[in-house]
Amino acid sequence: MAGKLWVRQIRKNKMVADAVASCDKMAWQEALLECCHRLDIGVPMVLSRHLKDWEDFSQTRFLPEHFLEPVRFDRLEAEYFDPEDAAKKKPFREAEV
Repeated sequence: MAGKLWVRQIRKNKMVADAVASCDKMAWQEALLECCHRLDIGVPMVLSRHLKDWEDFSQTRFLPEHFLEPVRFDRLEAEYFDPEDAAKKKPFREAEV
């Protein structure tokens, strides 16, 4: 199942930069490396907490302390999505009364 990884830098609760890379859900760390390269930032340390969040929610967050060098954002969010899954979902319709 091929989808995409959306990585976004958040500062003061606003997205300041983002990148998207194609990936397989289980090979998300390779796509993270690619997105970090596009954003010109170092790659964060992936801890067991991040792996658990990824397994449970298909997303995770990295804080400045997860990077070896200083960063200029409050958090880095990584989220997996599959465009084909979104296309399969039916649009919301209110129930007829």
